[in-house]
Order: sequence, then C-alpha cells, then structure tokens
Amino acid sequence: MDFDFKNVTIHALLEHMAAGTTTSVEIVAALLAQIAAHDGDLQAYLTLDREGALAQAAEADRRRAAGARAPLLGIPLAIKDVLNVTGQPCTCASQILKGYVAPYDATAIARLREAGALFVGRTNMDEFAMGGTTENSSMQITRNPHDLDRVPGGSSGGSAAAVAGGIAVAALGSDTGGSIRQPASFCGCVGLKPTYGRISRYGLTAFASSLDQIGPMTHDVRDAAILLGVMSGLDPMDSTSVDCPVPDYAAALSGDLSGLTLGLPKEYFVAGLDPEVETAVRAAVARCEALGATIRAVSLPHTEYAIATYYVIATAEASANLARFDGVRYGQRAEGGSDPIDMYGKTRAQGFGAEVKRRIILGTYVLSGGYHEAYYLRAQKVRTLIRRDFEQAFESCDALLTPVAPTAAYRIGEKIDDPLQMYLGDIFTATVNLAGNCGLSVPCGATETGLPIGLQIVGPAFGEACILRVGYALEQAESVV
Repeated sequence: MDFDFKNVTIHALLEHMAAGTTTSVEIVAALLAQIAAHDGDLQAYLTLDREGALAQAAEADRRRAAGARAPLLGIPLAIKDVLNVTGQPCTCASQILKGYVAPYDATAIARLREAGALFVGRTNMDEFAMGGTTENSSMQITRNPHDLDRVPGGSSGGSAAAVAGGIAVAALGSDTGGSIRQPASFCGCVGLKPTYGRISRYGLTAFASSLDQIGPMTHDVRDAAILLGVMSGLDPMDSTSVDCPVPDYAAALSGDLSGLTLGLPKEYFVAGLDPEVETAVRAAVARCEALGATIRAVSLPHTEYAIATYYVIATAEASANLARFDGVRYGQRAEGGSDPIDMYGKTRAQGFGAEVKRRIILGTYVLSGGYHEAYYLRAQKVRTLIRRDFEQAFESCDALLTPVAPTAAYRIGEKIDDPLQMYLGDIFTATVNLAGNCGLSVPCGATETGLPIGLQIVGPAFGEACILRVGYALEQAESVV
C-alpha cells in the first residue's frame, strides 16, 4: 500500500496490519525511505537505527503471524533525544553527552516496547530541553515543515517537525514549560502534556524535576490517547508517579461536548497576542459552543507572575540537575585539566552551550546564600497561588480554552539573540506546568501565509480524558467542514 506519512495514523496502520494489507517491515521501510528523501531539509533526526528498526519490525510481523496481539505491535516511533533507549545514544543535543549510549530503557519506553512499538531514531531538541526554537541544539537546526526558513518550536522541535513533515508516524517529546505543546502548535500536529505524575519520568534526563513530563506528539487526538494509555501508570522507579486509575482514553472519545463547561481565561487574551492567533482560537471556541459546550469567562489573576516564577524555579532545578554532567562518569571530558576542579570547569565550559550556561548561572544565583528566600522560596509561594487560580477555575469549568503561543512560528534567528522575548513566548503554557495540570495542543487554523495555529485545552489534574474528548470533537468537526 501507499503510505502518506503526513497523515497516516497509528490506529489506521494497526487496522491495515490486522487485515493483512501491510506489514510492519513494509511500513518501516517506507518510513526510512521518506526520512532519506526529506530529512536533509528538515534536519529533524539526530540519529537513526535503520537496522534495529527493520529487525524489530520483522520480529513484530513474526509475532503477529504467530497470533500475538499487542496495542502497538509493529508501530514505529521517533524519540526525543532526552529519553533513554537501550543501545541508542542519548545526548540531549549537547556536546557534553557526545558518545553516551543508554544502558537501559526509560519506563515510558519500556511500556511502549512491551506494547509492541519499535524505535526508529532520535529527534533533535534544544540542548537539555532549554529553549523554544530548537536553535539551541549543539548539533543542527531543525526547520519547520510549513516554511523551512522558520523555527519548528522547541524544545521538542525535532519530534514536531518529524510528525508534521511526514517522516514519523508519531513521536515522544518532553514538556517542562510548553516544550510539547508549543512546537505542536508551530508545526500543526497534536501534542499532549499529561498531568505531573501521570507518566513516569524514570529515564527522562532531568531539566526541572518538578515540571518535566513526557508526552506524545501525533497526527490526531486518537493516537495521542492510545500512546497516553500505554505509557501511564504508577512506577516504583519514580517516586513522583501517582497511583491513579488509567482510563481507556481512546474508548472514551466522542464528538459530543454536551454538558461540558469550558472556561475562557481573560488573562490569556491580552495585548501582544497576534490577531491571527486570537481569531483562530476564538473561532475554535465558537465551534466548541456549537458542539454543545457552555463557554464561561474565568480569571487566572496570577498569570502575570508566571514567567518570572517559572524561570526562577526551572533554572534553580536545572542548576542542581545538571551538576551531574562533569566529565567524570560519562560523556565528554576536556583535556588538559591540572586538577579535578580545573577539569570540571573546562569540561562544562566546552560541553554546555550558551543557553544552558545562562540557565545554570541564573539557577545557581537564585539558590545562593542570601537569595534563596528572596527568589526561590518566594517563587514557590507564587506557584501555589497560580495552582489555586486553576483549582478555583475548575470548580465551575471542566476544561479551559486558550492560545498555545502568542504568535505562529517565527523566522530562524529572529529571537535567538533576545532570550527575554523567547521566554515570554511561554506565557500560556508554563502556567500549566507550574500547576501540574494537563494540557493538549490541537491545530485550530492557520495564518494567511499558511502557518499553523494551535488551541490549548487545559484540564485539571488527571483530567486527560476530558481534554482529549474536547480535542477529538473539534478535530471531527474540522474533518467534515
């Protein structure tokens, strides 16, 4: 069969394999051919495991022929280069981890593998997930498939570009302040940031441990629901994973929003929001209302403090987490150190890029003596206020509707020298991480020049079933227009 990887879904491929009209080997071979033809332009992948993927596909076909059944049997996935996969490099797009090969599977990877998935390659990202454009990668610059002169977003830009560009069936990303949802919006695919604790973080290279989450990036909402269901659940290897029942997310999808109340936070429709983005988002809100939802105005009054709060907490945690990369145990080691301290300094100076150094310095400062209470402790108190804002909103609403980002994708190089402007682009997404809630980005329109625009659907803790229902209903309504 012919494969249109810009649109083909996991659930469609599973149906074809079950019917015998294609095999996993055929799918992987066709996908590898697409990558060879198009990734030279997109630069979405850092490494490929061609032989391993074909071998895994052949084994999946053998198992299927023998009568085996598994939720993702024979489905190829792309993995952001921040997750450990046995035998594959995990560089986090940083020179300091060049040469490191993962000796184990992250829990999310292990669960996908058990479900029959196979892993084609590693996607590009901002170094250690620090950035919103993928320009901070030390390896290469990934480009937006809708306009090669524009960024794909970040930090999961390689995963988003691969899915939207037709060189991945689906991919995994990580989201600390919007790193799944923003690139999904910029590239025009679906991106899900689960509730903190829903998916184990074991095997995810830590940036900010109280904010990071693993999530899927897919062509449609049903695929996101399928992957979420496989990866979710308690993990004894991660003390922050939560023992909470995992619903059958895919089975709960419907095209009806009757009985749902969806909130519209006034603080997310303010000066600085691109008019084309606001128009597209408000049109999506109107479609939700037409599908039976009640729309309600709400307020999240502490939103204005979110970026400052986020960049204090995230950098503080980054400074602690990245202290482990010192050239002693794994990765690169600088030559010529006169003593261990000198070697540490040379290794980190050579191995870390400018943005990572900036965040480590900021984080070390806010944790330093005399400043801990003034910055870090105060930020944690504001974080509590932000979380209470959401809790209050969810007392009267099932989910919230907001833009994902203030603008559509901008040109490569446009903001790289102005970190503050780039940080401000996280205003609509970072609040969700601070509160620990779940958020879904779904395409809701495009600019006049054809750049995708995303709608963010925010749910309460462990409210993924609701936000997936809303996203699916919108997606179905779009498909019949």
